[in-house]
Amino acid sequence: MCQSLDQKRAAYAWERVQEVTSDYVNLAKAAPSLIMGNGLMQTLAFFKSKGGEHHTKLLGDILGWLVKGEAACPFLTSPEFEQAMKTLASDVSSEQYLHATQEALAILKWIRQFAAAKDRKNGEDRRGAR
Repeated sequence: MCQSLDQKRAAYAWERVQEVTSDYVNLAKAAPSLIMGNGLMQTLAFFKSKGGEHHTKLLGDILGWLVKGEAACPFLTSPEFEQAMKTLASDVSSEQYLHATQEALAILKWIRQFAAAKDRKNGEDRRGAR
């Protein structure tokens, strides 16, 4: 079966949001604005510096997608923060950096939608269990 890149993004995002918190959902909703306003590297560095569980998870989810073959960012070879930042800072062209930014925004579109839906379902399940 041949899947489009957008279908692959959706499948990856769905995998990643199975266990999310409300903090993760809120951060995923804010992340595209942070990237657009501050840049990809600055946003990833912000997530790393905060160190919260939801920051760490979203950072890993974004970097995980960027290093997957489907993302077409072959210049990023490791989901490790330090290696990714070194590569983005010094080893890529401006076109490659822009592509990585666009891919991050594209995967976040799916992550934020699925995370919000999953969190809403989890909230309904918790209310129903009372």
